[in-house]
Amino acid sequence: MVIIMLKRELYLQKIRPFYKEVSLIKILYGLRRSGKSIILTQIMDELKENKIKEEQIIYINFESLEYNFITKDIDLYNYVKEKSPKNKIYYLFLDEIQKVENFEKAINSLRITNKYSIFITGSNSRLTFSELSTDLTGRYVSFKINPLTYKEAIELMKVKRKDYETFLYDMLEWGGLPQRFSFTEDNNKLNYISDVYNSIILKDVVERLKIKDVTTFNKIVEYLLDTEGREFSSKNVLEYLKKENTNLSSQTLYNYLEALCSVFIVNKVYRYDIEGKAVLKTLNKYYVSDLGIKKIKNNNAKTNYSICLENLIYNDLIVKGYKVYIGKTKKGEIDFIALKNKEVKYIQVSLYLENETTLNREFGAFANIQDNYAKYVISLDKEDKSQDGITHLNVIDFLLNDDF
Repeated sequence: MVIIMLKRELYLQKIRPFYKEVSLIKILYGLRRSGKSIILTQIMDELKENKIKEEQIIYINFESLEYNFITKDIDLYNYVKEKSPKNKIYYLFLDEIQKVENFEKAINSLRITNKYSIFITGSNSRLTFSELSTDLTGRYVSFKINPLTYKEAIELMKVKRKDYETFLYDMLEWGGLPQRFSFTEDNNKLNYISDVYNSIILKDVVERLKIKDVTTFNKIVEYLLDTEGREFSSKNVLEYLKKENTNLSSQTLYNYLEALCSVFIVNKVYRYDIEGKAVLKTLNKYYVSDLGIKKIKNNNAKTNYSICLENLIYNDLIVKGYKVYIGKTKKGEIDFIALKNKEVKYIQVSLYLENETTLNREFGAFANIQDNYAKYVISLDKEDKSQDGITHLNVIDFLLNDDF
């Protein structure tokens, strides 16, 4: 296995303005093995390049047994104070901090000394939305770290242009977890992604979220990923589980779904009523954070590339800074409404516009939208099929374009 490093400039350029900021805690969060620790390492390297001394950098990885004596807030506070005796700025990096009980109290106590620039990572959403809500409100900036985008993976693997489409299919199959690109054999990729998934279930769900019925939890994951791209119905899920000889209350089901979101296995996407201009809280959809997880939980022999492409586009829009909804029209649905900086874009995704029926369906989806916001159809077709003020984009051109 070859470990390949990619400088993740996409995130570093967002974090750099805060390197020396002692009043704000820098939080990096996201799916396990998406590259948070690597980014911490790259930040530390940049600090050293800027003449920050080694003794001013304190790094603690809470997944290492070396630090298993730090279990509570006071342990963390005392250890850091011992490592920083001088009256100067220290750079404190705390990797997988959620393992420390009441860690936010220790961090806040260190923060108020104005002596530490603090960076922390974590792999479940309690890190940013619950545990920090009391003591650290307004005192942190957060950065969600995602698996590699298609463009990042192209750069990492130095893919030649003639192989772009083949490589796209590889990502639709295996996703973008950075380390999976170190493996060439499918079995090794499968084993690696399975290990990542199982560690999420064991460490972030069973231990942290107190879910005891892991078998049922996995059945729900499989159902969600098998029906991805469809409107979610709790009734259908409960009926499916009943056929599998599993009875579950609707409240427990929703608790499980929240758990899946909290560990970043899936993302919930709400529907937006375009005519009524309102977010709808029902019939939402779920998209997996990394397509490799979809691969290992897929019960079908063949990969549904159309759904996977839709998922890939959704993930790419999120990385590009868009807030994304499913669009509801009078007579149908738009795959995505993407919003950023008061800009609105309507998007349809299709693997190929292979015939007139498909062409009419994808372009016709915009027919009931009365406003003048930009409308796009994205597909793998190389020929430009733009028409009636609707722009057709090639998928690869879209994925490589940071300015979309």
